[in-house]
Amino acid sequence: MTQSLTLATPRSQEDKGVDTTLEQQQFLTFLLREELFGINIRPIKEIIEYGQLTVVPMVPEFVRGVINVRGNVVPIIDLALRFGWPTTLVTKRSCIVIVEVESEGERIEIGVVVDAVSEVLDIPLADIEPAPSFGARLRTDFIEGMGKVNDEFIVLLNVGRVLSVDELSSLEALQE
Repeated sequence: MTQSLTLATPRSQEDKGVDTTLEQQQFLTFLLREELFGINIRPIKEIIEYGQLTVVPMVPEFVRGVINVRGNVVPIIDLALRFGWPTTLVTKRSCIVIVEVESEGERIEIGVVVDAVSEVLDIPLADIEPAPSFGARLRTDFIEGMGKVNDEFIVLLNVGRVLSVDELSSLEALQE
């Protein structure tokens, strides 16, 4: 049986009528190859444990396969391979983060394999620095910014840029 976690916005601030989105953003943090990354929680639909994938021929190397999520075919991306790193090793803590992205005016769901999910952090906008122009281990256009949390930096990914429009189109064809 597949366990899943659906993210919900904390009610405490909403109940008080406070709009915290102007001052901070929420990011799901996760480990990948022993590095901490974050993605904005808005496109995240759910988090599921890593399970059996159906392998699909003639797709980019970073596409591990597809899974069925409530009747929908969802392509699964190995984020490490997408970054040009060695493939993600699946362990008991490995998860698939299901995100919704836009491709040519349509919204599609894509699963991203991560080593382990950490936590959801509120990061003040003042603590988010622009992406570095050099020295990063991945393409700078994949980076939304660098979040400073407890004197450490977390690489904040832009999910919409991690896959190019052409690659999203090929993934969209998998869902049909």
